[in-house]
Amino acid sequence: MGTRPKELAELLVSVEVQTVKAAKVVVVGNGCVLPELPAGVEGVELAYNLGVTGGRNVALDHLRDVDVVIDLDDDGLLVDDDVLARITALYEDDHQLGIVSFRIADETGLTQRRHVPRLRAGDPMRGGEVTSFLGGGHALSSKMLEQVGDWPDSFFFAHEETDMAWRALDAGWRVLYVPELLLQHPRTSPTRHSFFYRVNARNRVYLARRHLPALLVPVYLGVWTVLTVARSRDVAGLKAWFAGFAEGWRTPCGRRRPMRWHTVWSMTKLGRPPII
Repeated sequence: MGTRPKELAELLVSVEVQTVKAAKVVVVGNGCVLPELPAGVEGVELAYNLGVTGGRNVALDHLRDVDVVIDLDDDGLLVDDDVLARITALYEDDHQLGIVSFRIADETGLTQRRHVPRLRAGDPMRGGEVTSFLGGGHALSSKMLEQVGDWPDSFFFAHEETDMAWRALDAGWRVLYVPELLLQHPRTSPTRHSFFYRVNARNRVYLARRHLPALLVPVYLGVWTVLTVARSRDVAGLKAWFAGFAEGWRTPCGRRRPMRWHTVWSMTKLGRPPII
């Protein structure tokens, strides 16, 4: 969004010094004018902010000819110079690997609990197969994208990674959390975005409508409603959450393709059934 030119420049340097070079680097200006970019970096300026999902989809249109797409937040930083080499090896060794999730940690090395993409999040260094991934730093197989589709435009922001992961898992792809792949990122709270509560609730409903078997829809949404009410100490935020919940039912969210019960069972064996 053009608000972090210094951080973006540092990120691009950390990409440039990788031991395995990126085939192509694309920076999308989401409704903003981009700063001057290094030679070889392609800039795409959008007239309007299309959100996380819309911006990433624009980038994908410029990256159809690569084997693996890596998304990095503009205020992130690749601390190690072998990240792309590790990712290349992971995909060469496993042709059913769809998504690789980085570990996100701040400058002190702390990984926030919400940045561990599984339950039992006490040890962020424990990797393995998971059912979701981190938006700030991840890799996507282009073959997987061809099969399952791009990011859900209607989401704009929040839970788009879960939507992608559920589609990938249902199509037989693996989602892997690799904590050795580090993206340094400032410590943040999702509530820093004024519209967080609304889109958080709306997109929960979108997820259920798009992907869950009918029997699980009320269970999933019921669990999250109870959790939200129990956790919330912000009356205004809670009102916005329920407004977003209602919006999720009355607005279009894309085609409904409920996941197979086999996928539900596979996710349950991985420790996170699609109700929590």
